[in-house]
Amino acid sequence: MIGRLSGLLAGKAPPQVLVDVGGIGYEVDVPMSTFFNLPDLGQRVVLLTHFVVREDAQVLFGFLTAPERDAFRQLVKISGVGPRTALSVLSGLSVAELAQAVSVQDGARLVKVPGIGKKTAERLLLELKGRLGPDLALPPAAAAPTGAGSDIVQALVALGYSEKEAASALKSLPADIGVSEGIKAALKALNR
Repeated sequence: MIGRLSGLLAGKAPPQVLVDVGGIGYEVDVPMSTFFNLPDLGQRVVLLTHFVVREDAQVLFGFLTAPERDAFRQLVKISGVGPRTALSVLSGLSVAELAQAVSVQDGARLVKVPGIGKKTAERLLLELKGRLGPDLALPPAAAAPTGAGSDIVQALVALGYSEKEAASALKSLPADIGVSEGIKAALKALNR
């Protein structure tokens, strides 16, 4: 099995890259999160890989970080989720976003990924629960708000603000604020 490639980046054509390792060019499919963080052509690159052998093809998938590869491996273990779908998920969501979506069971976030429908999203949430290790989850400070904070964010999103805007407004509020007072204060902060 090929676990890692280290060589010169010889070509880029999303979602595939060509890595020259000692004169041999390896075609590697990568998620967009990896693709956008690759060095310039001709520069040295190290990719962690996952090798898939099928009856009709042998495909090499590459990742810049171990958490990306680990998440990919967890995704392909799920019935009905192949390597292409797993690559699509990791192209649409960072590992931290995927871990957060699973921890709060947010199927709507997964449905936004091309190729993921409601049923597939539900299956992913069910199958991945508890499988994405703590090293893949968001740090506690960046985790989803709980209690009144969660209600405030949900109210702001229902009013048409993005999750990012709502979370930003929540940071400016005191921790012990009530829901109705928090919504009013957050709306004032957003309208400045």
